Amino acid sequence: MSKLLLKGIKVYEEASTIERGYVRINDGKIVEVGKLEELLEGQEEEVLDFSMDSTLSLLPGFIDGHIHGADGVDTMDATEEALGRMASILPKEGTTSFLATTITQSKEAISQALHTIKKYQEGLRVGAAELLGVHLEGPFISPHRAGAQPVHCIVPPSVPQLDEWYVESGQSIKVVTVAPEEENGFEFVKRARELGITVSIGHSDARYQDMVLAYECGANQVTHLYNQMRGMHHREPGVVGAALSMDGFIVELIPDGVHVHPQVMKTTFKAKGPQQITLITDSMRAKWLADGRYELGGQEVTVKGNRATLCDGTLAGSVLKMNEGVHNMMTFTGCSVREAILMASQNPARQLGVFDRKGSIRVDKDADLVVVNDSMDVLLTCCRGKIVYRKEGW
Repeated sequence: MSKLLLKGIKVYEEASTIERGYVRINDGKIVEVGKLEELLEGQEEEVLDFSMDSTLSLLPGFIDGHIHGADGVDTMDATEEALGRMASILPKEGTTSFLATTITQSKEAISQALHTIKKYQEGLRVGAAELLGVHLEGPFISPHRAGAQPVHCIVPPSVPQLDEWYVESGQSIKVVTVAPEEENGFEFVKRARELGITVSIGHSDARYQDMVLAYECGANQVTHLYNQMRGMHHREPGVVGAALSMDGFIVELIPDGVHVHPQVMKTTFKAKGPQQITLITDSMRAKWLADGRYELGGQEVTVKGNRATLCDGTLAGSVLKMNEGVHNMMTFTGCSVREAILMASQNPARQLGVFDRKGSIRVDKDADLVVVNDSMDVLLTCCRGKIVYRKEGW
């Protein structure tokens, strides 16, 4: 059994903030949380004392529900090595669990990716971010709102195909992005919900009434709000207007300052509040690598600075790191650390049905923890009680 004690640090526990607190970990689980003055020491355990730096905080690990790739690999590479490499690099940005996200491709390519994810999850994986399942982004989207999704592979929503892929994935599809206004869209939404899959409306040209009906059928999320969807008009609210005005929709946001203008991020925060936003990276394989030319869905992507684009200038995912996105969200909106935790950890855990074990610091939950400073730089990350990242020289 591995035992670890983190002490002398500001702890953002699920229900309260402990200015000088501690967290005790045993065999991957949180077993104690409390104030430093109440700590009973003397156990045989590794101890990390943070008392000398009052700027440090202990947060629940971040959950990225929409990520295609990082460190040179992509979900669609369809290899266990690629998934393992992604899982290994993500703790550097404070991400302790994630959904491997597909892209619109051929049926065979998506099947292979899902089969590989099933095999990867069947293995005993420790010392890295946990792969919680799949975000199936495409091919059931609108060809009018394709963005960086290859148009020639887009198909109408298909219940039989969803059923087939659900089995192939080992029932690991947790989120599916769909354009409900397409043929069979509403039947598709109903079936996905029957399977327990979160239905996220995205790459969609839906009108407001389509959104209302999709919600009534079970959809409750919107994929990367504002990007590749019908915008809001004062006489036709569209996808955006419905997402902002209807309390039932949780919205994904890419907080890189590129996909959504900072002032629009602030407006969104005011409209939805921290309880109805999840932060995602939507990152592709170039994350953690140098500027240059890369690949996404069989298309060449040019990465320069914090922008990843196709040859025509279309945004093609991001190179955003989650801790930077959390810091950006706080800067853009003025939200508190606790509100940022809601958006980066707690809300995605609830959406994915894993809040009983992830998304907050509480006794009996997985010890997915991240130590950050005031600038949200990641100094140390624990995944299920194991220290998997420690910043060099710290």
